[in-house]
Amino acid sequence: MLHFGKTNSLLDNAESLTKSKLSLSKTDWQKKLTPEQFHVTREKGTEAPFSGIYLNNKETGMYHCVCCDSPLFSSKTKYCSGTGWPSFFEAHGTTGSDESNSGILRRLDTSSGRTRMEVICKKCEAHLGHVFPDGPEPTGQRFCINSVALKFKPSEH
Repeated sequence: MLHFGKTNSLLDNAESLTKSKLSLSKTDWQKKLTPEQFHVTREKGTEAPFSGIYLNNKETGMYHCVCCDSPLFSSKTKYCSGTGWPSFFEAHGTTGSDESNSGILRRLDTSSGRTRMEVICKKCEAHLGHVFPDGPEPTGQRFCINSVALKFKPSEH
């Protein structure tokens, strides 16, 4: 009998990740989301700068995916970047530079004639925004996220 050790567990993990993904039809997403939420999260749109409801939010809590409710960003990592969108220096669940336990994935985006790094929800693949290498310490990253892609849940005190 062959034993695959870690390889087998990696395959099991990949399989369980695939099974935990949330996938709905376009019609179901349109029923679940507002037109603006649908445009941004399912069609890779962008809300107008300085228009988002969470841009100036200073409450303590967690920002979740508006589509599937996965926790994405903590208010502890939010900062004012002056760009017009809520900005975070780290995704929730990140340890050092390891984002494998976070709720986000990075994907190369070459649309609109430039190369950027898109940020999507790991569970439902909603477009959240982009990440840039011009953020503050300790990470030097700026996750520039559309408010309409988020749902804020305040901490219980």
